[in-house]
Amino acid sequence: MCEFCVQHGDGRTWYLEAANYAADLSRDLERREYMIDFVRGFDTRMRRNVKLLDALAVAPRPVRAAFHSIAGKRQMLDHFGQPVPLEECARIFDFATSIVQLPCVCRHFAGMPEQGYCLAVTVTPIDDVLSEAFADYLQGPDVSTLQKLSRTEALGVLERAEREGLMHSVWTFKTPFIAAICNCDLASGCMAMKTTLEWGHRTMWHGEYVAAVDETACSGCGACVERCPFSAVVLDAREVAVVDPLACFGCGICRSACGMEALALVDRPDAAVPVTAAGE
Repeated sequence: MCEFCVQHGDGRTWYLEAANYAADLSRDLERREYMIDFVRGFDTRMRRNVKLLDALAVAPRPVRAAFHSIAGKRQMLDHFGQPVPLEECARIFDFATSIVQLPCVCRHFAGMPEQGYCLAVTVTPIDDVLSEAFADYLQGPDVSTLQKLSRTEALGVLERAEREGLMHSVWTFKTPFIAAICNCDLASGCMAMKTTLEWGHRTMWHGEYVAAVDETACSGCGACVERCPFSAVVLDAREVAVVDPLACFGCGICRSACGMEALALVDRPDAAVPVTAAGE
């Protein structure tokens, strides 16, 4: 069990602890202001960060290491996320009394079409916070675009995303407070994946699980290879799927592509993969 789970999950999976879905968001000015500033300043901040990370990519290794260490610790305090499998997203929805479909800040920044893949998940309605934060994303003063969803409707959004190969991730706004589930991949403009996988700056941490293959059931069709958003699955010389546990983020999306049910998720420690803060 990682240190983060012990601290914020009482030794259990941290994002399945009710205390991390605080009921006082509407009265917590720090979190309230952080969410509004995060959304309204996202494009400006990302343009600045892209320039910085491009410059760091050609900087000496010690400089890069120092930056990523310092910035990563700060990231953990404010806003970070990790992949979560579909069945645990369903358990997260059990905590929520308010689920609202949001415009995606990453897709907006990347100029991608909006398809309603992001969800605000809270235990108290925060309509005023969301309408203020996303004012520039919406048409006119009407905030009905911020559609409220039932648990069943929200699961339908995630199931649609999974069929499209988009992994589900849970996000903090002032850690450990959890307020959002996103559904993304690199092609859809996910900046967390881009900064983590392409620039080596951790914004998204590994999840609690690793995909494992039942070699006797694998047909070698390669569907899981195509579906994996992290390129963690390959076919070996035997035409059998093989998972790189260090590349696997434990999202479980590969399972939905397998008609043979040859893939499952196992606890990351059981797969003998090192675990550090937030599941990595």
